[in-house]
Amino acid sequence: MNMMFFVVFLLFSLLIFRLGIVQIVQGEDYQRKIERTEDVTVNASVPRGKIFDRDGRVVVDNLPQNAITYTRKKGASQEEMLETAEKLAKLIDKETDQVTERDKKDFWLMKHPKEGKKKITEGEWEKYKENEIDEKTIYQMQIDRITEADLKELKPKDLEILAIYREFTSGYAMTPQIVKNKNVTEEEYAVVSENLASLPGVNTTTDWERAYVYDNTLKTVIGNISSSKEGLPKEMVDYYTLRGYSRNDRVGKSYIEYQYEDMLRGQKTKVKNVTDKSGNILDSQVIRQGQRGNDLMLTIDMELQRAVDQIVEEELKREKAGYGRHLLDRAFVTMMDPNTGEILAMSGKKIETNDGKTEVLDFALGNLTTSYAMGSAVKGATVLTGFMTGVNNPGDTLIDEPLKFKGTRKTKSSVFNRHGRVAVNDRTALMRSSNVYMFKTAIEIAGGKYIPNSSLKINLEDGFSTMRRYFGQFGLGVSTGIDLPNEQVGFQGKINLGEPGKLLDLSIGQFDTYTPLQLTQYVSTIANGGYRMEPHIVKEIREPAKENNKIGPVVQEIQPKVLNRLDATPAEIKSVQEGFRLVMNGSQGTAKNFAGTPYSPAGKTGTAEGVYDGPKGEQFLKNGQQLPMTWNLTLVGYAPYDNPEVAFSVVVPWVYEGKGSSKINKTIGKKVLDKYFELKSERMKEETSDVSLEQEIVFKDEKEKDEKENKEEQ
Repeated sequence: MNMMFFVVFLLFSLLIFRLGIVQIVQGEDYQRKIERTEDVTVNASVPRGKIFDRDGRVVVDNLPQNAITYTRKKGASQEEMLETAEKLAKLIDKETDQVTERDKKDFWLMKHPKEGKKKITEGEWEKYKENEIDEKTIYQMQIDRITEADLKELKPKDLEILAIYREFTSGYAMTPQIVKNKNVTEEEYAVVSENLASLPGVNTTTDWERAYVYDNTLKTVIGNISSSKEGLPKEMVDYYTLRGYSRNDRVGKSYIEYQYEDMLRGQKTKVKNVTDKSGNILDSQVIRQGQRGNDLMLTIDMELQRAVDQIVEEELKREKAGYGRHLLDRAFVTMMDPNTGEILAMSGKKIETNDGKTEVLDFALGNLTTSYAMGSAVKGATVLTGFMTGVNNPGDTLIDEPLKFKGTRKTKSSVFNRHGRVAVNDRTALMRSSNVYMFKTAIEIAGGKYIPNSSLKINLEDGFSTMRRYFGQFGLGVSTGIDLPNEQVGFQGKINLGEPGKLLDLSIGQFDTYTPLQLTQYVSTIANGGYRMEPHIVKEIREPAKENNKIGPVVQEIQPKVLNRLDATPAEIKSVQEGFRLVMNGSQGTAKNFAGTPYSPAGKTGTAEGVYDGPKGEQFLKNGQQLPMTWNLTLVGYAPYDNPEVAFSVVVPWVYEGKGSSKINKTIGKKVLDKYFELKSERMKEETSDVSLEQEIVFKDEKEKDEKENKEEQ
């Protein structure tokens, strides 16, 4: 017993000695380890920049909204997050529409580990122990064997917990993740705020969403941003993360929002989180205050844009309903300053019928992403190509006559000269839309000569190459350079050496296809004297203003850019301008409905016949029917003709089949020009009124000052 007591005494002595060393000698080191913290820096998102029109009207804003977030600490266990999700589910309603079947199966295994284990046979567990089956395979086998009956055990509240847990695990550690930001009630916001102490990682804050002031006006051109759930697009994760983005950041996905992402994104708030060794956040400090993104000021005049939208929609619906045009489903108008390339309005409307319900949708984007045969509207380019290649000169006359080539039917200039021989120069050829003038010009460009009843002998490849090259100087068939992605350049018809007549089709706009935007750039080039201006839809980039809905100082102003100059002389361009003026003001012009208007317009009408290539084509082929021949109606123009300030194009594809007529292109064109100059007149009156009022106030102030000085002198 004495020996045993002695041993116990020695052991206790050693223990006390060791404790002494730990507490006295090494105590400070261990205390520092216990108190050791880690600084983790994270970035918090800020609202995007706003978008204004050219006059400072808000087009796209940021709408504040209550939000509930979760910040996952480093090393947070599945059990901890699930416990917090269960507590939070009792305080808020969470939609479960994003929960997938795989999410449910993962959650079921989490909630039923014993039942999940039974999904694997004894033999399979033996193979697992012997490393013949890995853990990943075992888990997948469990997932595959979960039945519908198993999933039905999950009650609605379980699915809510799952939806919340799913949000918890979708972000990075130490980075706030949106749990709910849609329809967060004041009661939910308050009750969660009151219980934050028992909800580790959960917080309440203010989030934002994009608000479109003018509903769907120009919406397809403005584009979209990703949601907080979607985060970075999968195909561009690497691109954005290398530039400092987090995976759950919202970014521009299309068009203006995408093109100007670097300007709109803003500067994130930088926050330093102080954590203990377990990853618990002890303190948060703001290192750098964030700032919302720069604002964009568009070239668009929103008042004009909405008026043009209304005109296009009304005329499209009237034409379709009144004449039973069953293939007609869209119309486009682009208006541009021909001197600067600023897009003033870009309207596109499309009629769609779904489940028996017909609606008119915004399709402004179609001005640069869809292309059509434009018909005679491009004849100005053909005439100038003739001048630039030296086959014609301004004022030279050609005989407009029915052309007869060997083995073909007669080809003539449509309505104005069906049978006779009429001498026309370039101006009258444009005014009366002479096809024959264009045909003979194209033949000579290709090195040929028209000989009645003979085969058409031309150098077809050289002819196409030359005409397309010169057409490109106007912007036809090439990129316009607009500051938006995914622009289409149109389609070039396939050249068949056995069909030389296709070159003649090209000369009257019935072979290659062009976009409505290209058509606007083309007519602007003629209007301004031969300079192809790069179109742009953003006018200025500005710093965010401190006051709401105000405009900050200019960061960058988008300057007009000349892409190229036509290889034509001023006299040659002037001759075509005169031809365009006669189209709308001459007694025999094809757009006489513009005659007498006070703004002196100039332009060119177009009608193109071709095989229907619209969305209903598959339906015809499915029914064993041939695709019908349809007519595209177009119009280009500018005003005033002697000092142009606005250029435009109107494109209405597939207006009717076979024989028929319509004036929808000319009706829309006149109405949009009328509206442009009507708004201009109203604004000038308002400015005059404002100036008069200011002068009156100044005069009144000066008068009162004089009277006061007189009294003082007296």
